[in-house]
Amino acid sequence: MITLKDKLPPLGQLGPFIALLIACTIFGATTDRFLSADNFSLILQQVMVVGVIAIGQTLIILTAGIDLSCGMIMALGSIVMTKVAADFGLPPFLAVLAGIAVTTLFALLNGLLVTRLKLPPFIVTLGVFNIAFAITQLYSGAQTVTEVPGAMTWLGSTFAIGGTNIAHGTVLMVLLYLGVWFWLRETASGRHVYAVGNNPEATRLVGIPPERIILGVYALSGVFYGIASLLAVARTGVGDPNAGQTEALDAITAVVLGGTSLFGGRGVVLGSLIGAVVVGVLRNGLTLMGVSSVYQMLITGILVILAVTVDQLSRKGGR
Repeated sequence: MITLKDKLPPLGQLGPFIALLIACTIFGATTDRFLSADNFSLILQQVMVVGVIAIGQTLIILTAGIDLSCGMIMALGSIVMTKVAADFGLPPFLAVLAGIAVTTLFALLNGLLVTRLKLPPFIVTLGVFNIAFAITQLYSGAQTVTEVPGAMTWLGSTFAIGGTNIAHGTVLMVLLYLGVWFWLRETASGRHVYAVGNNPEATRLVGIPPERIILGVYALSGVFYGIASLLAVARTGVGDPNAGQTEALDAITAVVLGGTSLFGGRGVVLGSLIGAVVVGVLRNGLTLMGVSSVYQMLITGILVILAVTVDQLSRKGGR
């Protein structure tokens, strides 16, 4: 007999949504400007870069890995696509493809070092973070690229719905999340990602090569970092060599708050979108209240620790 409890989603999936509702209720009661369509649209524009990075980060964390280099890989991709367009006059489409190719190659390098040399993802991606940072600074000459073709900034432009301006990049972010959610939920290859995160040895015994799955996940994450590069360029209108230094932590925060387990094998990618929005709501609401950015970081850190603690306790309770 199926009960109401069986029909309800697990608490870990409901938690991010509940946290978002609580945050919106608190800020809506304390500031007049928070509960407006324009403000929510602004929040989504502010989180769309980290939100897309968090898709790739979610896939990697589902396999019990982690990527500390994602932000700098994104920054390198944005510099490559803007520099090749400005310096060599490449059509914007080809320049964007060049940037995505670079981010994919760097993410693939992470995957190769993790799967072939069996190096810890934490150390590998920390090293690649520094490599990507150095190459970004050297290639750009530590200078911001300002000659950006208009086609590259189109995703940062907006269209009106009911008097509210919505960025094209926000729509793209939501579509990417829906696509990845469907892939993970409804396809065999998507379920293999969960299987590898749950038990790689058992996955190997049933004929699914964990190394190939992990390598593919890292490469796919690089594609999302490249798309995030384009969104960063579209939002700022420049190629910024100093970008990407905090995006990795922001993306991991979004994934953890979204209910994906750092131990792999559990989580819903749509939760990462909610997690990114939760962080955006917190920062936006606290800013409207006049709270210092230092306290914003403090509150975000506490939330991350609480989310990991809940995940750890739920794993122990499930044994």
